[in-house]
Parts: sequence; C-alpha cells; structure tokens
Amino acid sequence: MPIQDPVPAANTSLTTPTISSPVLSGTATGTYTLAGTPTFSTLALTSWTTATRPASPTNYQVGFNTSLNAKEIWDGTYWRLDPTGPGQSNTQRAIFGYGYNGSNVSMTNQVSAAGVVAADTTGVGTARFDPAAAGYGTDKAIFGYGYAGSYVSLTNLVTNQGVVGSDVTGVGTARYGLAAAGYGTDKAIFGYGYTGSAVSLTNLVTNQGVVGSNVTGVGTARYSLAAAGYGTDKAIFGYGDTGPHPGVSMTNLVTNQGVVGSDVTGVGTARKNLAAAGYGTDKAIFGYGTTGSNPGVSMTNLVTNTGVAGTDVTGVGTTRKDLSAAGYGTDKAIFGYGYTGSYVSLTNLVSNTGVVATDTTGVGTARGDVAAAGFSLTA
Repeated sequence: MPIQDPVPAANTSLTTPTISSPVLSGTATGTYTLAGTPTFSTLALTSWTTATRPASPTNYQVGFNTSLNAKEIWDGTYWRLDPTGPGQSNTQRAIFGYGYNGSNVSMTNQVSAAGVVAADTTGVGTARFDPAAAGYGTDKAIFGYGYAGSYVSLTNLVTNQGVVGSDVTGVGTARYGLAAAGYGTDKAIFGYGYTGSAVSLTNLVTNQGVVGSNVTGVGTARYSLAAAGYGTDKAIFGYGDTGPHPGVSMTNLVTNQGVVGSDVTGVGTARKNLAAAGYGTDKAIFGYGTTGSNPGVSMTNLVTNTGVAGTDVTGVGTTRKDLSAAGYGTDKAIFGYGYTGSYVSLTNLVSNTGVVATDTTGVGTARGDVAAAGFSLTA
C-alpha cells in the first residue's frame, strides 16, 4: 500500500530513504512505495539481579531479574513481578496463619522473599485451627473456614502488604480440615473438609476475594488433604482421609475455570494431614503427613506442570504432620510448623527444582493445624 509522507520544503535533497530491509523509494514530494519483505529484530530486555537493579529506575521500567527468573516492573515505589508473565501466580512473600498449640490461636507469621520467617503478629481474626488458605487477585491471600469450638464459615482477606482483615462470615458450608489453592491466575478454590463427616464440595473465590456458594459432588469426600497450584493457572487436591482411615492416595485436578476432575488414584504413599505448595513457577510439591499410626512421615511427591504426581522422595526434614506450605520468592516454597508428638516451630525451604532443605528451627510460636499462602508481587 502506498505510504503518503509529507516532507518539509527545506529538505529538497531527499534521496531514496531506507528502513533496514525493505526500503522506501520515491521522490521527496511524491508517493513512496514499500518494496521488499519487512524484517523485524527482537528487542532484548535489560537483565539484572536483585542486587544490581537500577539504582534510580524510571516509572514502569521493565527488566528481567535473573535472580527471580522473571520480568519485573518498577511502579514508582516497588519492583513488581510482571502480572502478564507465566509466573504471575508465584508470589514473593508468604504468610502462615492460625493453628493450635493446646488452644486455638489467632496469629500470623510473614515470610520474606528470602524465606525468612518473621515473629508472631497476634490478634488477626477469630482464633481457630485447621483452616485453609490460598492466594487470589495475583498478590493477595485469603484464609477460610476452620474450627473455633465449632465448625465455622468465615474468611479473612490478606492485603498485598500482609495485613489480615476482619472476619467475613457466612461463606459456604461451615467446616474444617479442607484445602485451598489458587487457579486461573487470579482466583482461588476451597475444597473438601469435615462437617461431622467428610464432604465433597468446593467454593470458588473471585479475584476480588468473594467466596461463592457450594459446588457439590467433586471427587471422593475427604478431609485433612492438601492443595496447590500447578501449570501456571490450574490446581491440584491430593491425599486426605475418608474417615476414619490411615489416608488415601489420590488426586483431583482443577482446570483454569475451577472445574474439579475425577479421582486419580495410586499417587505415592496414602496419607493425610500433609501440606502442599507450588514451586518452580509451574510445578507443585506435596510433603509430610501421617499414615495414621505415626506422628508423621518425612516424604515428598513432586507434581509436574501437567499435574502428574511423582513417586515418594523420603528423608526430607523432620517427620511431622499438621503443617502447612506456601510459595515464596517467585519460584520456591516453604513448609512450616506441625506436630511430631509435640508442636514444633520449624520450617523447610524448597528450591526452585523441588529440593527440600534441612530444618530451620525457632520460627514463631510452635503450633500445628496452620494454613499458609503466598502474597505480594514485591520483595
């Protein structure tokens, strides 16, 4: 198609201009004709590490952080992970909340982007144990349900600064022993649990933190299971207790529309009271738990980015149950707290290749039956 290009009168000596390949040909005052096949070069992003980020970035400056293996954007105050990238559901920080240490507790512990657990923050919503938690809205989190002397139906939203909001009540069937995970890049799902018997139901959470009504009949009814995101926009529920039982070996995949699939059985050692989290931007890990007659086991099962759970990997940190886990640092995970015959205060970091580190002890109040989730796109 001809390209009309007015030229200032002073530029009388204009000859054939070129724009790489192809060229524009013609006279200064005439019609230009595009000849040849356009070629375009790729614009490479500037790369840096977390330590070598620009000292004085401009607003909306974009670069690739090799420490985090992700694009990030300067918003004028913070470096934020690119919310359109494939790792968008993988947050920088994490939060552990609630639990039991002889009585119900109302406290949280934040986890930094380096995996360091902070001291207790107390008085955050109704004290309870065995709730579930997940990220939503790309950078926030939600705690939901649990047991506070009776089964409760309430949630607490967490801001992208880690501030826990007041109770929101009446959100689906009251229960505890359920699990939760993010899905669809910015939403979450609560699933399963115990109401006096095991139940098979889910509640979807919008990207504004609004919990939907019950969806029933989604796989085998069970409780004391775990869940995590995988594949950048899907989720997986795994293991649990059909009551009373030493545990089951099954998973249920969740699509990026929040639809729960049928049971997939025979995925590692049957157990319950375990934890799970995403890692590596698109994979997941289940860890620890009990087979029923012991205070806990020390094993993990890695989940591929297509939702396939692997065989047992044993001998990974202190054996325990009733713990929780979350993603942090964009592509890593952390297991924390639990019960070994007594309540413990310890964590195990998980690398972005799914390798579990040795115990780190003395991280906040010892307790079990906690929940955890990732939050915040800023370090």
